Amino acid sequence: MTTDDPATDRTGREDFPDWLRQLERDIRPGPGVRLRIWCRRRSRRLKGGAAVLVVLALLAGAAAYRSGQLWRPGPAAHAAAASGATASPAAGTGATASPAPAAGPFAGTPAAGWPAGPAGIVLPPAHRAGDFTAAQVSAGLAQVRAALLTARLDRAFMAGRDPDPLLRHFAPAARASVRKDYTTETIATYATRLAPDARLAPDPPRVSGRITYQATRDSNGVRELAVTTNFVWVYGFRDPGARSGYSVVLLHDTVVWHLPYPDDVAAASRGLWLYDMSSYGWGLDCGTIRQGLVRPGGLDPAAAPFPEDPEALYDPDHPIAVPTHC
Repeated sequence: MTTDDPATDRTGREDFPDWLRQLERDIRPGPGVRLRIWCRRRSRRLKGGAAVLVVLALLAGAAAYRSGQLWRPGPAAHAAAASGATASPAAGTGATASPAPAAGPFAGTPAAGWPAGPAGIVLPPAHRAGDFTAAQVSAGLAQVRAALLTARLDRAFMAGRDPDPLLRHFAPAARASVRKDYTTETIATYATRLAPDARLAPDPPRVSGRITYQATRDSNGVRELAVTTNFVWVYGFRDPGARSGYSVVLLHDTVVWHLPYPDDVAAASRGLWLYDMSSYGWGLDCGTIRQGLVRPGGLDPAAAPFPEDPEALYDPDHPIAVPTHC
């Protein structure tokens, strides 16, 4: 049998897991940014149990997964129109002006041509990995995709105040820690909760990224399937104060999910666990994100210029660690 006692590991042995043996905090401020960016990194392992920019690096051994969290500017002007966004005049028409850009929150951003919603989460082919059969890998990947759909794309969950739709995707023994995250800033690292006054546009969020996996073992020798998800999520919000009527918020996260080999753990530990995660965000409000809530932020005229092209932040290969602060 498993127990909620942290002194019991997932195999049922009475032993303090590695993540309870260390707690370290490291907060590194960097230069200010234009359009208020807030970025936080923290780390903690659940195994065994975002204008100004913030980088908060927190190694939290007490729950032991890593989460590098969010930095943000205001809903500022998107740097440059996406490549190819302006069409050329039709041949033979004598037209001298380009047609108006398409309406919608993502027009003129790099996300304009991205897949909408679930279409952006594409699973890799499932092959045997270590002792995990292709069928087990396929089932594990499907569990991760289902968790992502709820955590980042389900409007009812994002606008609601009930963590249960998210909790059900995790191993029973992992749910207490996820529930604890739900009312803190940590939740924004791997799930989206909307502030009460935030209103999403009808357009589905745009999604770009990839999923990889490998077989591994934990410090107790438990076989695990490690699934790494790296996605940029771009949300359109209704914004009466913006010229277009919309604002855009970007979240980029990298999350490592672990699924223990069923025979190696007790029943309550079978399923998804958060192992390692990091993220940043753009266009977020600093105040609400500290409560784990997402809504568009405002401009900060006193902020220093952002040191790179904001469009680069849409790239899933952009480093998560952004050395600037709130």
